[in-house]
This record gives sequence, C-alpha cells and structure tokens, in this order.
Amino acid sequence: MKSALQAPTTKSAVLIIGFVLLLAAMVCSVMFGVKNYSLQMIQSAYTQFNGSNEHLIITTSRVPRALIAAVVGGSLAVAGALMQAITRNPLASPSIFGVNAGAAFAIVVAVSFFNLSELKAFTWVAFLGAAVSAGGVYFLGSLGRDGLTPIKITLAGSAMTAFFASLTQGILLSNGKAFEQVLFWLVGSVAGRTMEMLLSVLPYMVIALILAVMLSPHINILAMGDDVAKGLGQRTILIKAAAAVVIVALAGGSVAVAGPVVFVGIIVPHIVRFLVGNDYRWIVPYCAIGGALLLVSADVGARFIAMPKEVPVGVTTALIGVPFFVYIARKGGQL
Repeated sequence: MKSALQAPTTKSAVLIIGFVLLLAAMVCSVMFGVKNYSLQMIQSAYTQFNGSNEHLIITTSRVPRALIAAVVGGSLAVAGALMQAITRNPLASPSIFGVNAGAAFAIVVAVSFFNLSELKAFTWVAFLGAAVSAGGVYFLGSLGRDGLTPIKITLAGSAMTAFFASLTQGILLSNGKAFEQVLFWLVGSVAGRTMEMLLSVLPYMVIALILAVMLSPHINILAMGDDVAKGLGQRTILIKAAAAVVIVALAGGSVAVAGPVVFVGIIVPHIVRFLVGNDYRWIVPYCAIGGALLLVSADVGARFIAMPKEVPVGVTTALIGVPFFVYIARKGGQL
C-alpha cells in the first residue's frame, strides 16, 4: 500500500495534529452532554472545588469518562493492528477474534459463581479470559496440514466469539443477580466508570503500549513472512508470543473497564495504514492516537443521538464498524 504521507516530518506533524485533536475531543467530552459546562466551570472544579453538583459531575464523571474512552480506544486500536500483523489477516481485531468475548465471559463467570466484586479481581479475570480465548483461536486456526492461515483463524475467531457469547447469555439468563451486576459491561460503554476502575488496569496497559512500540521494528520484519524473518535471524516465536501478551493486556484491560467495545480494532488500523503505509514504527503511535480520538468522539456523539438519554458507545462504534467491515471484506482487506 502506498503511503499517503511520505516524509517523516509530515508524518510527525500529522501525529502532533492528531494529538491536538484528541485533546480537543476530550475537552468537548467534558463540556458537552445532557448538561453543558464552560471551560471556566471545568477549571474551577479543580482549582476552587466547592462540592457542588456541577463540580462533582465534572471531577467524578465527565473527566474520568474522557480519560477512559481515550485509553480504551487507543489500546483496542493498537491491539487490532498487532493482531492483523501477526496473523497476516486484515480483518483481525479483538472483537472479531473472540478476545473481547472471552474476557467478558470470564467476568460473568466470576460474578455468577465466585461472587467477585473487587475491581482488581475483575482486571485479572478479564486478562485470563482474553488469554484463554486468544489461545483457543490460535490453536483452532493452526489445526491441519497447512497450519495457520488467514481464513482458518478468521473462522476460528468467529466460532470462539459465538461460543463465549452463547455461554455468557446462558449464564445471565439463569442468574438475574449477575445480569444486573455486569449488564453495563456487556453493552460496551464508558459511562458510569470511575477513575478507580481505570487506575486498576492503567499500569498494565501503559506497559503493553510501550512494549508495542518496542516491538514495532520486529513486527515490520515479521510482516514479510516467517521464512524471511527467520532468514534475517529473527526469533519469530518469541516475537509472536510477546505480541500476544501485549494484545491480551490491551484487550483484557479494555474489557475490564469498558466492556466489549467493538470494531475499533478494525476501523483505525486500516485508516492508519492508508495514511502512513505498512511501517509499524508509525502504525502503533498513529493507532494509539487514532483509536483514542475515534472512541472519545463516538462517545460525545452518542450523547446526542437520543437526547436526553444516552446511547452506549459500543452501539455507536458498531453502527460505524459494520458497514466499514463489509467494505473492507469486499475490497479484500484494502481500503
């Protein structure tokens, strides 16, 4: 794919512009909603906090919501880009390959059968569910003489997603209490989340993002094919294993906070590759900014679709992602 942005200085400038747009979107996320707040009100909530409803909403709801949307969006986009690279499948993403569904299923099991309610426990349970699902998809996709192929891993991912979704629905139908506790996770939303929820997973997600940047030169080599990568002296199994750990951390942490938000991991990497080409040294930071910008913007837009009620951001990303997914599939994985 020919890069729309050729010079490194141009790519750097566009990345900075994207970061500025992200900051602007986050400010809009704090300002606009059922009730609007001015910049002066937002500033006074932190410099002259008086315990009023306005200040409480800004500090405990709006600001955490914007930060969570940014972190989750960026993490899902980077996870999707890495999945597409190591599987060489342009339709790969945490939501399509069952990673999100596995993490959500694990949380439902923990609530229904083990009565877990601590945020830190949810974090590790989500990581475990994401890892089990990712391992299952890789195992099923590798069966047969021809080994792992894009079509086989896509089918395995779809099967794993349907499997975990069915189990999740079955458990919830038989346990009304669990349904009430985890409903706000299953719809995929950043509303009603707290800073405590974000902070419980943030260290792992930040470390995973840093590792993704460090792995990006190796992913470039791996993208040439296993035989070429091995010929250049790369330890392909080690690189794939490290990338898998990063994907599980990013996707599992995102589900632990916001639930299974879909299609961000497909939409953003394709747009980014159209802009900067196939160099993952640029793709990873662009996906982090682009995914954050997409989810924050989608969350702001979701507030105005059915005013005064709010539509979960997972519904908004699905409305955008389904036609995009069909378009990419018809184009053979190319924009």
